[in-house]
Amino acid sequence: MAQTVIFPKLGQTMEEGAIVKWLKQEGDAVAKGDILFEIETDKANLEVESFFEGTLIKIVVKEGVTVPVNTVVGYIGAAGEKAPDAPPPPPAAAPKPAAPAPSARGESRQLQATPGDAARTPPPAAAMTPEPRPLTPAAPPPASQAPSRLVISPRAKALAHDCAIDPARVRGSGPNGRIVEQDLRAHLAAHGYDKLLVSPAAKRMAQEQAVDLLSVRGTGDHGRIMVADIERAARRKPQALSRMRQVIARRLVESKQTIPHFYVTVAADMTELMKLRADLKARGLVYSVNDFILEAVVLALEEFPVVNSTTDGRSVSWRGDVELGVAVSVDNGLLVPVVHAAQLLTLAELRDQAKALAEKARQGKLTPDEMSGSSFTVSNMGMLDVENFSAIINPGEAAILAVSSAREQPMAVKGEIRLRTMMKMTMSADHRIVDGATAARFANAIRTKLENVELWRTLA
Repeated sequence: MAQTVIFPKLGQTMEEGAIVKWLKQEGDAVAKGDILFEIETDKANLEVESFFEGTLIKIVVKEGVTVPVNTVVGYIGAAGEKAPDAPPPPPAAAPKPAAPAPSARGESRQLQATPGDAARTPPPAAAMTPEPRPLTPAAPPPASQAPSRLVISPRAKALAHDCAIDPARVRGSGPNGRIVEQDLRAHLAAHGYDKLLVSPAAKRMAQEQAVDLLSVRGTGDHGRIMVADIERAARRKPQALSRMRQVIARRLVESKQTIPHFYVTVAADMTELMKLRADLKARGLVYSVNDFILEAVVLALEEFPVVNSTTDGRSVSWRGDVELGVAVSVDNGLLVPVVHAAQLLTLAELRDQAKALAEKARQGKLTPDEMSGSSFTVSNMGMLDVENFSAIINPGEAAILAVSSAREQPMAVKGEIRLRTMMKMTMSADHRIVDGATAARFANAIRTKLENVELWRTLA
């Protein structure tokens, strides 16, 4: 009996995805553990192994088609076996049981006393017991409308390709608006196609890039259309956003429309910490500036649980563990891998985990669970030479920290003007749950920790 191959659900928040490439074709032998296909989720590309042995007798879902999780995408059976005519519908999602309160993963590290630390802020009164963030069901995707089909005769289609024009701009005179060769020739004559000056290379590129020559303005002698003109025209054509950019766009619009943002900026004097970092490096202990920032954020979040909480506008839930998101720039967008239970890690462990996750992000190897569940995010653009910026809060979090470049500038120190290495940090906060005074104290707690070199001598 043929076994069904389903599109897997690889994370709690994963609802759909697309098959990028089938690595096995119909008729190929399949062993358990063989890679069947590669899938594209909204965050990463992942390989899917076979749980069955036999022959791939049918591919149901072709490459590039987005389907819900648990959809049947193929069948594996005996060689020559016939696959079912129609795949069964995806199983109905069972109602999710109430999530139990998370058990303690271990006691937090003893916080070092830091001069100037703000008074510890108690957890929100409405949520003294840690609770997991409620999962909000994703809105169903809108029903896609089938694109209108271009009705065109084979001869007209061949002529359109040979002339490098878009037949969709031609009005058809045949039955049901069918475009025939006569319509193409009339369109060409009406738009002066025979007077166009086009280099052979430009025409070939126009055919390859599906650029309509009639829409291109030539910049060569006497208006001759050159390769560079086709390249510019091709860049002007609307390009579909990648799945990652579509998700980024949807989440950022959701955040700005539903979360009342406000911003607090502080400047940390990093001069002494930079000296300590150089000393540590000379002793073989290598830490980036970002490592210290992440640790300072973790310590501050333990002191200000309200910033490590989430709200739906009606209730507030304390997250308990510090699920630290670290924004990582990749070729086609931005990923936010998550260091889970960061409050239980030493500075070195936090450094190693953040570094490993960032590398997996750049290689496109993060799993969905490594990119979900964050309670607070740090976005560091210090390496990009920026003086100041603000970031948009990830939905489900109460705040995000935007870190700018550390720069030398003259500062007044004990009545004297000296060069100091200053670094601005801007906290974006959800005003429904974090008020201005709390945001200011939290941002200054991070600043104070970064300026407290004795703290880092203890932790490093």
